[in-house]
Formats: sequence, C-alpha cells, structure tokens
Amino acid sequence: MNAHTQRLQVHGPAGAIECAVDAPVEQAPRGVAVLCHPHPVHGGTMDNKVVQTLARAFVQLGYRTVRFNFRGVGKSEGAWDEGRGEVDDALAVIGATRDAHLPLVLGGFSFGAAMASQAAERLPEGQRAERLVLVGPASVNFRVAPVPEDTLVIHGEADEVVPLQATLDWARPQTLPVVVVPGVGHFFHGQLALLKNLVLRCWH
Repeated sequence: MNAHTQRLQVHGPAGAIECAVDAPVEQAPRGVAVLCHPHPVHGGTMDNKVVQTLARAFVQLGYRTVRFNFRGVGKSEGAWDEGRGEVDDALAVIGATRDAHLPLVLGGFSFGAAMASQAAERLPEGQRAERLVLVGPASVNFRVAPVPEDTLVIHGEADEVVPLQATLDWARPQTLPVVVVPGVGHFFHGQLALLKNLVLRCWH
C-alpha cells in the first residue's frame, strides 16, 4: 500500500498465508484491524482497491491493519475451498497478528465480508472482535453470519454483483441498519474516497 507496508507470512491450515501490515506512524496502535478480500476465483486479492481503502481508513483511525491473501492467492499456499477453509485462513491470521492487549476489528469486502462475519462468529468468548465493518457483503452466494448490532454495513444502491435487496433481506431479521450509497456499484468505482470517509465518520 505504501513504502512502510510490512510483508510477512503466517502459518495457516493450508500452508503459508501472505500478509501485508500497515501501522500508524506517529502513535502506538489503538487496535488491530484484520481485513478480508473479495472472491479469490474472480480476481480478489488483498490489494483490491476497496480493501486498500478500508486499510487506509483504519490506519488513519490509529489501527495496525492486516490484509492477507486467502489460500491459493498470491504467495499464499493451498487451493480455493469454496468459502470453508477461507474462514480458517482468516482465523489463523487473526490468531497470528492480533495483540491480546488491543481491541480487534474485523472487516471485509464482498466474499471477504462473508468470511469476516463467519470468523467473528467463531471467535471464542473473551476474544471477540470489538466491531465489524462489512462492505457489499456477498449475501447471495455465501453465508453471511449474524453480526453484532453495532456492525457497520455499507452497500451500493446499484450493486450489480450482490443486489442491495439481498443484503437488506439478510439485515432485516437482525434489525440491522445498512448504509446505502446512492448510485454506486459493487466496486465503488469513483467513490473510494467517499467509502473511506464513511468509515471514518461512522467509527468512534
């Protein structure tokens, strides 16, 4: 993401997992944010622009931010596991990079949002995430787990990959608000600055 990005590998259930870590420069981190990328089979990587935008937002908010490639992507070992092993990958990265003394934030885009929700659900009591942010969650083809009431969900009105209605149908039983960005498609083309500002404004 920038010259200060640290590249590292952590041990995962299918082999090495490639990670990129960014940290606030002039302050001790207030927490750790782990971010999950979109669908590996359709070109999703940790360098996806939406994921990088989330990373920039969390660095600005004072978090040490961890992006990673799911199994079979980039330098991460293993092969696509249809959204099963990918949750295990996320949990392995969380376990390897979180700080027991700092709050954990989980985030993701599209497929990555579904994986982040499932990973959050599987964290044991006492190790739960402080908060989640889900952008364009893949509520059509994958299970998006129920999430805490303070989860930030952002969806484009004109999303051509995951219809807005699908995410509203997922959110409705939870009485979970969804931030809808008018006229914006799945990848937030031309609106990444707005996406970043939404995260900054909605955080506390």
